[in-house]
Amino acid sequence: MKIKAPVEKNSTYEVTIEDLTYQGMGVAKIEDFPIFIAEALPGEKVTVKVTKVQKSFSFGRVEKWLSKSADRVETGDKKLTQTGIAPLQHLAYDAQLKFKHDQIQNLLNKTDLSIDVLPTIGMDDPTHYRNKAQVPVRMVNGQFETGFYRQHSHDLVPIEDYYIQDPKIDEAIVVVRDLLRKYHIEPFNEASHTGVVRNLMIRRGYYSNETMICFITRTQKLPMVDELVKEITAQLPEVTSIVQNINQAKTNVIMGKKNKVLFGKETISDKLLGLTFAISPTSFYQVNPVQTEKLYKLAIEQVGLSGKETVIDAYCGIGTISLAMAEHAKQVYGVEIVADAIEDAKVNAQKNHLNNIQFEVGKAEDKMAEWQQAGLKPDVIVVDPPRKGLAASLIESATKMQPKKVVYVSCNPATLVRDVQLFADQGYKVNQPIQPVDQFPQTTHVESVTVLERA
Repeated sequence: MKIKAPVEKNSTYEVTIEDLTYQGMGVAKIEDFPIFIAEALPGEKVTVKVTKVQKSFSFGRVEKWLSKSADRVETGDKKLTQTGIAPLQHLAYDAQLKFKHDQIQNLLNKTDLSIDVLPTIGMDDPTHYRNKAQVPVRMVNGQFETGFYRQHSHDLVPIEDYYIQDPKIDEAIVVVRDLLRKYHIEPFNEASHTGVVRNLMIRRGYYSNETMICFITRTQKLPMVDELVKEITAQLPEVTSIVQNINQAKTNVIMGKKNKVLFGKETISDKLLGLTFAISPTSFYQVNPVQTEKLYKLAIEQVGLSGKETVIDAYCGIGTISLAMAEHAKQVYGVEIVADAIEDAKVNAQKNHLNNIQFEVGKAEDKMAEWQQAGLKPDVIVVDPPRKGLAASLIESATKMQPKKVVYVSCNPATLVRDVQLFADQGYKVNQPIQPVDQFPQTTHVESVTVLERA
Protein backbone atom coordinates (compact mmCIF):
# COMPACT_ATOMS: atom_id res chain seq x y z
CA MET A 1 0.00 0.00 0.00
CA LYS A 2 1.43 3.37 -1.06
CA ILE A 3 1.84 5.79 1.85
CA LYS A 4 0.86 9.36 1.03
CA ALA A 5 3.28 12.06 2.18
CA PRO A 6 1.72 14.58 4.60
CA VAL A 7 2.97 17.47 2.42
CA GLU A 8 2.28 18.39 -1.21
CA LYS A 9 4.48 20.07 -3.77
CA ASN A 10 3.82 23.84 -4.17
CA SER A 11 1.77 23.93 -0.94
CA THR A 12 2.80 26.21 1.94
CA TYR A 13 3.01 25.32 5.64
CA GLU A 14 3.91 27.04 8.89
CA VAL A 15 6.72 25.11 10.56
CA THR A 16 9.41 25.41 13.24
CA ILE A 17 12.98 24.51 12.32
CA GLU A 18 14.22 21.74 14.61
CA ASP A 19 17.77 21.04 13.47
CA LEU A 20 20.48 21.52 10.85
CA THR A 21 21.65 18.78 8.50
CA TYR A 22 25.36 18.15 7.92
CA GLN A 23 24.85 20.17 4.70
CA GLY A 24 23.62 23.14 6.72
CA MET A 25 19.96 22.91 5.72
CA GLY A 26 17.21 23.57 8.25
CA VAL A 27 15.00 20.59 9.14
CA ALA A 28 11.29 20.93 9.93
CA LYS A 29 8.86 18.03 10.37
CA ILE A 30 5.16 17.55 9.65
CA GLU A 31 3.87 14.29 11.12
CA ASP A 32 7.55 13.21 11.46
CA PHE A 33 8.02 13.79 7.72
CA PRO A 34 11.16 15.94 7.19
CA ILE A 35 11.30 19.06 5.06
CA PHE A 36 14.83 20.28 4.25
CA ILE A 37 14.95 24.06 3.94
CA ALA A 38 17.96 26.14 2.81
CA GLU A 39 18.99 29.17 4.88
CA ALA A 40 16.67 28.28 7.79
CA LEU A 41 18.07 27.97 11.33
CA PRO A 42 16.95 25.97 14.38
CA GLY A 43 14.27 27.67 16.46
CA GLU A 44 12.96 29.79 13.59
CA LYS A 45 9.29 29.76 12.63
CA VAL A 46 8.77 30.08 8.89
CA THR A 47 6.23 29.74 6.16
CA VAL A 48 7.74 27.21 3.80
CA LYS A 49 6.74 26.34 0.24
CA VAL A 50 7.40 22.69 -0.60
CA THR A 51 9.37 22.45 -3.84
CA LYS A 52 10.02 18.71 -4.10
CA VAL A 53 8.50 15.62 -2.46
CA GLN A 54 10.28 12.27 -2.25
CA LYS A 55 9.14 9.02 -0.62
CA SER A 56 10.59 9.77 2.83
CA PHE A 57 11.50 13.47 2.79
CA SER A 58 10.92 16.74 0.95
CA PHE A 59 12.58 20.06 0.12
CA GLY A 60 11.19 23.54 0.58
CA ARG A 61 12.11 27.20 0.52
CA VAL A 62 11.26 29.93 2.99
CA GLU A 63 8.46 32.20 1.82
CA LYS A 64 8.36 34.23 5.03
CA TRP A 65 10.19 34.33 8.37
CA LEU A 66 7.69 34.48 11.24
CA SER A 67 10.50 34.56 13.83
CA LYS A 68 14.29 34.53 13.51
CA SER A 69 17.08 32.84 15.44
CA ALA A 70 19.36 34.86 17.72
CA ASP A 71 22.20 33.12 15.82
CA ARG A 72 21.15 34.63 12.48
CA VAL A 73 23.42 37.31 11.03
CA GLU A 74 22.70 39.56 8.08
CA THR A 75 24.32 38.19 4.94
CA GLY A 76 26.11 40.17 2.32
CA ASP A 77 25.68 38.68 -1.12
CA LYS A 78 22.93 36.09 -1.69
CA LYS A 79 24.99 34.72 -4.58
CA LEU A 80 27.40 33.20 -2.05
CA THR A 81 24.60 31.03 -0.68
CA GLN A 82 23.09 30.26 -4.09
CA THR A 83 26.41 28.95 -5.38
CA GLY A 84 27.42 27.13 -2.22
CA ILE A 85 30.53 29.28 -1.73
CA ALA A 86 29.41 30.32 1.76
CA PRO A 87 26.36 28.22 2.70
CA LEU A 88 26.63 29.12 6.42
CA GLN A 89 27.23 32.85 6.04
CA HIS A 90 23.85 33.55 7.67
CA LEU A 91 24.89 31.67 10.86
CA ALA A 92 26.89 33.53 13.56
CA TYR A 93 30.48 32.29 13.66
CA ASP A 94 30.38 30.93 17.23
CA ALA A 95 27.26 28.96 16.23
CA GLN A 96 29.10 27.65 13.14
CA LEU A 97 31.85 26.32 15.41
CA LYS A 98 29.31 24.61 17.67
CA PHE A 99 27.53 23.14 14.61
CA LYS A 100 30.81 21.59 13.48
CA HIS A 101 31.58 20.21 16.95
CA ASP A 102 28.09 18.74 17.14
CA GLN A 103 28.44 17.01 13.75
CA ILE A 104 31.22 14.84 15.15
CA GLN A 105 29.80 14.43 18.67
CA ASN A 106 26.33 13.43 17.45
CA LEU A 107 27.74 10.77 15.12
CA LEU A 108 29.86 9.36 17.96
CA ASN A 109 26.86 9.33 20.28
CA LYS A 110 25.00 7.10 17.82
CA THR A 111 27.73 4.45 18.14
CA ASP A 112 28.99 2.46 21.10
CA LEU A 113 32.09 4.68 21.22
CA SER A 114 32.34 6.90 24.28
CA ILE A 115 34.61 9.66 22.97
CA ASP A 116 34.52 13.35 23.81
CA VAL A 117 34.93 16.13 21.25
CA LEU A 118 36.62 19.39 22.19
CA PRO A 119 35.25 22.78 21.08
CA THR A 120 36.11 23.60 17.47
CA ILE A 121 39.19 25.78 17.01
CA GLY A 122 38.11 28.75 14.92
CA MET A 123 39.69 31.79 13.26
CA ASP A 124 39.98 35.35 14.52
CA ASP A 125 38.77 36.48 11.08
CA PRO A 126 36.70 33.73 9.42
CA THR A 127 36.70 35.45 6.00
CA HIS A 128 39.15 35.96 3.12
CA TYR A 129 41.22 32.91 4.09
CA ARG A 130 41.49 30.87 0.88
CA ASN A 131 44.87 30.96 -0.88
CA LYS A 132 43.54 29.31 -4.05
CA ALA A 133 40.65 29.98 -6.44
CA GLN A 134 39.36 27.86 -9.32
CA VAL A 135 36.65 29.74 -11.16
CA PRO A 136 34.83 28.83 -14.37
CA VAL A 137 34.48 31.38 -17.18
CA ARG A 138 31.46 31.50 -19.45
CA MET A 139 29.51 33.86 -21.69
CA VAL A 140 26.54 35.25 -19.72
CA ASN A 141 24.09 37.57 -21.48
CA GLY A 142 26.63 38.21 -24.23
CA GLN A 143 29.49 39.08 -21.85
CA PHE A 144 32.60 37.18 -20.75
CA GLU A 145 32.09 36.46 -17.02
CA THR A 146 33.90 34.81 -14.13
CA GLY A 147 31.97 33.46 -11.17
CA PHE A 148 30.63 30.24 -9.76
CA TYR A 149 27.92 27.77 -10.66
CA ARG A 150 24.52 27.96 -9.04
CA GLN A 151 24.18 24.86 -6.84
CA HIS A 152 23.17 21.64 -8.65
CA SER A 153 23.56 23.32 -12.07
CA HIS A 154 26.07 24.57 -14.61
CA ASP A 155 24.51 28.05 -14.71
CA LEU A 156 27.29 30.56 -14.05
CA VAL A 157 26.55 33.29 -11.49
CA PRO A 158 28.89 36.28 -12.05
CA ILE A 159 30.80 37.14 -8.85
CA GLU A 160 33.59 39.61 -8.03
CA ASP A 161 33.81 39.41 -4.21
CA TYR A 162 34.05 35.76 -3.14
CA TYR A 163 34.13 36.64 0.60
CA ILE A 164 36.17 33.60 1.67
CA GLN A 165 39.12 34.17 -0.69
CA ASP A 166 42.21 36.32 -0.22
CA PRO A 167 41.10 39.77 -1.55
CA LYS A 168 44.24 39.88 -3.71
CA ILE A 169 43.00 36.75 -5.47
CA ASP A 170 39.60 38.38 -6.09
CA GLU A 171 41.42 41.42 -7.49
CA ALA A 172 43.53 39.22 -9.80
CA ILE A 173 40.43 37.44 -11.15
CA VAL A 174 38.83 40.76 -12.10
CA VAL A 175 42.04 42.03 -13.75
CA VAL A 176 42.41 38.86 -15.83
CA ARG A 177 38.70 38.77 -16.69
CA ASP A 178 38.82 42.36 -17.96
CA LEU A 179 41.87 41.62 -20.10
CA LEU A 180 40.20 38.56 -21.61
CA ARG A 181 37.24 40.79 -22.43
CA LYS A 182 39.53 43.46 -23.89
CA TYR A 183 41.24 41.00 -26.24
CA HIS A 184 38.00 39.20 -27.12
CA ILE A 185 39.24 35.80 -25.96
CA GLU A 186 36.37 33.35 -26.30
CA PRO A 187 35.20 31.58 -23.12
CA PHE A 188 34.45 27.88 -23.10
CA ASN A 189 31.03 26.73 -24.28
CA GLU A 190 30.21 23.46 -22.55
CA ALA A 191 27.33 22.53 -24.85
CA SER A 192 29.27 22.86 -28.12
CA HIS A 193 32.74 22.16 -26.66
CA THR A 194 34.10 25.32 -28.26
CA GLY A 195 35.91 28.40 -26.99
CA VAL A 196 39.36 28.91 -25.51
CA VAL A 197 39.44 29.51 -21.74
CA ARG A 198 37.62 26.99 -19.55
CA ASN A 199 38.67 28.10 -16.06
CA LEU A 200 41.03 30.42 -14.24
CA MET A 201 43.06 29.25 -11.28
CA ILE A 202 44.81 31.71 -8.99
CA ARG A 203 47.17 30.67 -6.18
CA ARG A 204 48.80 33.08 -3.71
CA GLY A 205 51.39 32.46 -1.04
CA TYR A 206 50.12 33.58 2.36
CA TYR A 207 53.63 34.45 3.60
CA SER A 208 55.49 34.92 0.31
CA ASN A 209 52.72 36.90 -1.48
CA GLU A 210 53.89 35.20 -4.69
CA THR A 211 50.95 34.80 -7.05
CA MET A 212 50.32 32.29 -9.85
CA ILE A 213 47.82 32.84 -12.67
CA CYS A 214 46.82 29.66 -14.49
CA PHE A 215 44.72 29.73 -17.67
CA ILE A 216 42.99 26.37 -18.16
CA THR A 217 42.30 26.18 -21.87
CA ARG A 218 40.50 23.89 -24.28
CA THR A 219 42.96 24.86 -27.03
CA GLN A 220 46.69 24.36 -27.39
CA LYS A 221 47.11 28.04 -28.25
CA LEU A 222 46.14 30.97 -26.04
CA PRO A 223 45.54 33.98 -28.34
CA MET A 224 47.16 37.35 -27.54
CA VAL A 225 49.40 35.62 -25.01
CA ASP A 226 52.21 38.21 -25.12
CA GLU A 227 49.78 41.07 -24.59
CA LEU A 228 48.06 39.22 -21.74
CA VAL A 229 51.35 38.48 -19.97
CA LYS A 230 52.58 42.08 -20.37
CA GLU A 231 49.39 43.62 -18.97
CA ILE A 232 48.91 41.09 -16.15
CA THR A 233 52.45 41.60 -14.84
CA ALA A 234 52.11 45.40 -15.14
CA GLN A 235 48.84 45.49 -13.20
CA LEU A 236 49.67 42.69 -10.73
CA PRO A 237 53.34 43.02 -9.70
CA GLU A 238 53.03 40.10 -7.21
CA VAL A 239 52.52 37.66 -10.11
CA THR A 240 55.65 35.51 -10.38
CA SER A 241 54.18 32.68 -12.46
CA ILE A 242 51.75 32.55 -15.38
CA VAL A 243 50.93 29.06 -16.63
CA GLN A 244 48.68 27.61 -19.31
CA ASN A 245 47.14 24.25 -18.43
CA ILE A 246 45.66 22.46 -21.45
CA ASN A 247 42.53 20.34 -21.00
CA GLN A 248 40.96 19.31 -24.31
CA ALA A 249 38.85 16.48 -22.89
CA LYS A 250 35.06 16.46 -22.64
CA THR A 251 35.07 16.16 -18.89
CA ASN A 252 34.13 17.90 -15.65
CA VAL A 253 37.70 17.40 -14.41
CA ILE A 254 39.13 20.91 -14.20
CA MET A 255 42.85 20.42 -14.87
CA GLY A 256 44.53 18.75 -17.83
CA LYS A 257 47.91 16.99 -17.69
CA LYS A 258 49.97 19.45 -19.76
CA ASN A 259 51.33 22.75 -18.42
CA LYS A 260 53.13 25.50 -20.36
CA VAL A 261 54.93 28.24 -18.44
CA LEU A 262 54.08 31.57 -20.08
CA PHE A 263 55.93 33.79 -17.62
CA GLY A 264 58.23 33.41 -14.62
CA LYS A 265 58.55 30.17 -12.68
CA GLU A 266 56.61 26.91 -12.94
CA THR A 267 55.92 27.06 -9.18
CA ILE A 268 55.32 29.59 -6.45
CA SER A 269 56.65 29.14 -2.94
CA ASP A 270 55.12 29.59 0.48
CA LYS A 271 55.83 28.68 4.09
CA LEU A 272 54.02 26.44 6.54
CA LEU A 273 55.30 26.12 10.12
CA GLY A 274 58.49 27.80 8.94
CA LEU A 275 59.06 25.22 6.18
CA THR A 276 59.26 26.25 2.52
CA PHE A 277 57.09 24.54 -0.10
CA ALA A 278 57.12 24.74 -3.89
CA ILE A 279 53.54 24.76 -5.21
CA SER A 280 52.77 23.85 -8.83
CA PRO A 281 49.42 24.34 -10.62
CA THR A 282 48.39 20.77 -9.80
CA SER A 283 49.84 20.51 -6.27
CA PHE A 284 47.48 19.64 -3.44
CA TYR A 285 48.22 22.32 -0.84
CA GLN A 286 45.92 23.19 2.03
CA VAL A 287 43.85 26.28 1.14
CA ASN A 288 43.71 27.79 4.65
CA PRO A 289 47.32 28.26 5.82
CA VAL A 290 46.42 29.85 9.18
CA GLN A 291 44.29 26.89 10.27
CA THR A 292 46.56 24.31 8.64
CA GLU A 293 49.38 25.42 10.91
CA LYS A 294 47.11 24.94 13.94
CA LEU A 295 46.00 21.52 12.62
CA TYR A 296 49.54 20.23 12.06
CA LYS A 297 50.83 21.60 15.37
CA LEU A 298 47.99 19.75 17.09
CA ALA A 299 48.82 16.51 15.32
CA ILE A 300 52.49 16.79 16.36
CA GLU A 301 51.65 17.74 19.96
CA GLN A 302 48.94 15.14 20.48
CA VAL A 303 51.06 12.27 19.24
CA GLY A 304 53.91 13.38 21.55
CA LEU A 305 56.90 13.11 19.19
CA SER A 306 60.22 13.15 21.06
CA GLY A 307 62.69 12.88 18.15
CA LYS A 308 63.16 9.11 18.49
CA GLU A 309 60.13 7.91 16.50
CA THR A 310 59.74 6.37 13.06
CA VAL A 311 56.68 7.84 11.30
CA ILE A 312 54.74 6.79 8.18
CA ASP A 313 52.66 9.45 6.40
CA ALA A 314 50.18 7.41 4.39
CA TYR A 315 48.73 10.21 2.21
CA CYS A 316 51.74 12.47 2.00
CA GLY A 317 50.88 14.60 -1.08
CA ILE A 318 53.66 17.18 -1.58
CA GLY A 319 54.98 16.41 1.90
CA THR A 320 53.36 19.05 4.10
CA ILE A 321 52.67 16.80 7.12
CA SER A 322 55.75 14.64 6.45
CA LEU A 323 58.12 17.61 6.61
CA ALA A 324 56.41 19.02 9.70
CA MET A 325 56.74 15.63 11.44
CA ALA A 326 60.34 15.15 10.27
CA GLU A 327 61.52 18.07 12.39
CA HIS A 328 60.28 16.19 15.47
CA ALA A 329 60.95 12.52 14.52
CA LYS A 330 63.89 10.24 13.84
CA GLN A 331 62.73 9.06 10.40
CA VAL A 332 59.66 9.70 8.22
CA TYR A 333 58.39 7.61 5.31
CA GLY A 334 55.86 9.22 2.96
CA VAL A 335 53.73 7.41 0.41
CA GLU A 336 51.38 8.86 -2.19
CA ILE A 337 49.75 7.38 -5.29
CA VAL A 338 50.25 10.54 -7.40
CA ALA A 339 53.77 10.45 -8.88
CA ASP A 340 53.98 14.22 -9.53
CA ALA A 341 53.18 14.89 -5.87
CA ILE A 342 56.05 12.64 -4.77
CA GLU A 343 58.44 14.55 -7.04
CA ASP A 344 57.24 17.80 -5.42
CA ALA A 345 57.66 16.23 -1.97
CA LYS A 346 61.28 15.28 -2.71
CA VAL A 347 62.02 18.82 -3.90
CA ASN A 348 60.41 20.23 -0.76
CA ALA A 349 62.52 17.97 1.47
CA GLN A 350 65.67 19.21 -0.30
CA LYS A 351 64.56 22.84 0.00
CA ASN A 352 64.27 22.43 3.75
CA HIS A 353 67.48 20.38 4.15
CA LEU A 354 65.62 17.47 5.71
CA ASN A 355 67.47 14.21 5.16
CA ASN A 356 65.41 11.96 7.42
CA ILE A 357 62.53 11.52 4.93
CA GLN A 358 61.97 8.87 2.28
CA PHE A 359 59.15 9.38 -0.25
CA GLU A 360 57.74 6.61 -2.45
CA VAL A 361 54.99 6.32 -5.07
CA GLY A 362 52.28 3.71 -4.55
CA LYS A 363 49.10 2.72 -2.78
CA ALA A 364 49.64 3.23 0.92
CA GLU A 365 48.40 -0.24 1.91
CA ASP A 366 50.68 -1.95 -0.64
CA LYS A 367 53.71 0.10 0.34
CA MET A 368 53.11 -0.53 4.06
CA ALA A 369 52.94 -4.28 3.40
CA GLU A 370 56.31 -4.03 1.58
CA TRP A 371 57.85 -2.01 4.40
CA GLN A 372 56.57 -4.49 6.97
CA GLN A 373 58.14 -7.40 5.06
CA ALA A 374 61.40 -5.43 5.02
CA GLY A 375 61.24 -5.20 8.82
CA LEU A 376 60.13 -1.59 9.21
CA LYS A 377 58.42 -0.97 12.56
CA PRO A 378 56.79 2.49 12.74
CA ASP A 379 55.94 4.11 16.04
CA VAL A 380 53.36 6.40 14.43
CA ILE A 381 51.24 6.22 11.27
CA VAL A 382 49.61 9.43 10.02
CA VAL A 383 46.56 9.28 7.75
CA ASP A 384 44.95 12.30 6.07
CA PRO A 385 42.50 10.67 3.64
CA PRO A 386 39.99 12.24 1.23
CA ARG A 387 36.30 12.54 2.20
CA LYS A 388 35.62 8.87 1.45
CA GLY A 389 37.89 7.95 4.36
CA LEU A 390 40.13 4.91 4.62
CA ALA A 391 39.83 1.66 2.70
CA ALA A 392 39.44 -1.35 5.00
CA SER A 393 42.61 -2.75 3.39
CA LEU A 394 44.58 0.29 4.51
CA ILE A 395 43.37 -0.06 8.10
CA GLU A 396 44.35 -3.72 7.98
CA SER A 397 47.83 -2.94 6.61
CA ALA A 398 48.36 -0.13 9.13
CA THR A 399 47.34 -2.16 12.18
CA LYS A 400 49.41 -5.17 11.07
CA MET A 401 52.47 -2.93 11.45
CA GLN A 402 51.42 -2.44 15.10
CA PRO A 403 52.34 1.24 15.50
CA LYS A 404 51.93 2.62 19.01
CA LYS A 405 49.75 5.43 17.67
CA VAL A 406 47.73 6.37 14.58
CA VAL A 407 47.04 10.05 13.90
CA TYR A 408 43.87 10.49 11.85
CA VAL A 409 43.40 13.91 10.21
CA SER A 410 39.81 13.82 8.95
CA CYS A 411 37.79 16.06 6.64
CA ASN A 412 34.55 14.03 7.00
CA PRO A 413 33.02 13.19 10.41
CA ALA A 414 30.93 10.31 8.99
CA THR A 415 33.89 8.38 7.58
CA LEU A 416 36.02 9.26 10.63
CA VAL A 417 33.50 7.63 12.99
CA ARG A 418 33.18 4.60 10.69
CA ASP A 419 36.97 4.19 10.55
CA VAL A 420 37.44 4.67 14.31
CA GLN A 421 35.08 1.71 14.79
CA LEU A 422 37.16 -0.35 12.33
CA PHE A 423 40.36 0.56 14.19
CA ALA A 424 38.63 -0.41 17.46
CA ASP A 425 38.00 -3.87 16.00
CA GLN A 426 41.78 -4.13 15.48
CA GLY A 427 42.60 -3.12 19.06
CA TYR A 428 43.13 0.65 18.64
CA LYS A 429 41.31 3.01 21.00
CA VAL A 430 40.81 6.77 21.18
CA ASN A 431 42.03 7.77 24.66
CA GLN A 432 41.90 11.56 24.30
CA PRO A 433 39.20 13.89 22.99
CA ILE A 434 38.88 14.55 19.25
CA GLN A 435 39.89 18.10 18.27
CA PRO A 436 37.91 19.77 15.45
CA VAL A 437 39.57 22.61 13.54
CA ASP A 438 37.62 24.98 11.31
CA GLN A 439 39.54 24.90 8.04
CA PHE A 440 36.61 26.19 5.98
CA PRO A 441 34.65 28.94 7.78
CA GLN A 442 31.26 29.86 6.29
CA THR A 443 30.94 26.31 4.89
CA THR A 444 29.69 23.04 6.41
CA HIS A 445 33.08 21.27 6.22
CA VAL A 446 35.01 20.39 9.37
CA GLU A 447 38.47 18.92 9.86
CA SER A 448 39.62 17.16 13.00
CA VAL A 449 42.57 15.41 14.64
CA THR A 450 42.06 12.03 16.32
CA VAL A 451 44.80 9.99 17.99
CA LEU A 452 44.30 6.22 18.28
CA GLU A 453 46.52 4.11 20.52
CA ARG A 454 47.22 0.40 20.54
CA ALA A 455 45.41 -1.11 23.50
